[in-house]
Amino acid sequence: MTVADELNPAETSAATAAGPEAEPEEPIKKRKNGLYPGVSDELADSMKSGWADTELHDLQPVEQAEHTARRRAALSARFPGERLVIPAGNLKTRSNDTEYPFRASVEYAYLTGNLTEDGVLVLEPTTDGHKATIYLLPRSDRENGEFWLSGQGELWVGRRHSLTEAERLYGIPASDVRELPAALREATGPVRVVRGHDAGIEAALTDKVTAERDEELRVFLSEARLVKDEFEVGELQKAVDSTVRGFEDVVRVLDKAEATSERYIEGTFFLRARVEGNDVGYGSICAAGPHATTLHWVRNDGPVRSGDLLLLDAGVETHTLYTADITRTLPINGRFTEIQKQVYDAVYEAQEAGIAAVQPGGKYRDFHDAAQRVLAERVVEWGLVEGPVERVLELGLQRRWTLHGTGHMLGLDVHDCAAARTETYVEGTLEPGMVLTVEPGLYFQADDLTVPEEYRGIGVRIEDDILVTEDGNRNLSDGLPRTSAEVESWMASLKG
Repeated sequence: MTVADELNPAETSAATAAGPEAEPEEPIKKRKNGLYPGVSDELADSMKSGWADTELHDLQPVEQAEHTARRRAALSARFPGERLVIPAGNLKTRSNDTEYPFRASVEYAYLTGNLTEDGVLVLEPTTDGHKATIYLLPRSDRENGEFWLSGQGELWVGRRHSLTEAERLYGIPASDVRELPAALREATGPVRVVRGHDAGIEAALTDKVTAERDEELRVFLSEARLVKDEFEVGELQKAVDSTVRGFEDVVRVLDKAEATSERYIEGTFFLRARVEGNDVGYGSICAAGPHATTLHWVRNDGPVRSGDLLLLDAGVETHTLYTADITRTLPINGRFTEIQKQVYDAVYEAQEAGIAAVQPGGKYRDFHDAAQRVLAERVVEWGLVEGPVERVLELGLQRRWTLHGTGHMLGLDVHDCAAARTETYVEGTLEPGMVLTVEPGLYFQADDLTVPEEYRGIGVRIEDDILVTEDGNRNLSDGLPRTSAEVESWMASLKG
């Protein structure tokens, strides 16, 4: 990795965000231990000229532009007469002068389709609604040297779209984000901002917003995502299809994982996610053997052994940030043992009951209750807890071995719509266009003395992504087998 010797990226970013008039007195700041002592006037002059015009004139609107326009219109109707500010967020430092890969806030991405750092969507109230403006960093300035001296300049991190290009892509008038803080400080009237993404924007609004008003905005934008439009469903299907291929990749290399560790599985799936999408939608759970009983095992540093199970919970995130979330529990050597199959088949039966309960007009909780009933029946049947089943469910005794809920909404976040009100989410009613996971599981800890030894260390979860339709549901992830027999046959075919 090379080093931007001339200018400290953090100092450049701060100066840029404050506006052109706030540039530092010394425009070129040496990095400590940099190899170049400075920039000659001749080099500075040379870097200002001799560059071709690279403006892009044939850009077409992004695919979701018509959908984002409709979403902004719904937002405008909900908060008439109020200024609404939705930031994308800023780069976050990983260590010293390196940053984490940037991911735009879901609210900003949902309303614009733009995914670049430092962007801000502002809806200014008008007499008949709102005027939307997207505030972005323009192209790197070649006159003042920012494009080659700044650690975030074009020659270091790549070309940004010009404001004119951005307007064509997103269908929203674009302005220079460096001018926005001053404009917001002068703003009058009620303002709401989505908090937690851009401290500079929040500081400019500190005396104009309230926590209560801002929370109402966040909740509205979360609930707006409960029902997906056709573009979103299509993106989720893309994410699922790539994830299916990622699971196939993993099965093909299980012998290599046995020779190394769970990290080989993680890396294999990550390769598919990066080749076909933006990233993984969340930290992949590649849990072999007793690690499968840890619900969010993401260390992925354990051994992979023949005879054990592999619980793989992973999802590809598309370039538009929609993610799949699928789990399969696989016998590493391709064949379930008798006790593994018993536990697996019970979880499959519970998932079948849960999926059947996903119906338009039904309660959101129905699929959870249906799956939990099956799991309670099985642990009573196996003598792990004293019945009757109604008593077990009332007291939640089955939860010793199945701690988590049976699913969640899915979309731009793996746990999408999390800020929605309880009455519209957990206590709400299913509608066509909702997408949720159904993922029952049974987990018998290695040190659980309340179960026979043969159960200990077995963890099983089966998870699929389910679209609520007009007449029932559709399993978006039915490209992966689910029954124990189908899993064994599928693995055998992939291993040749």
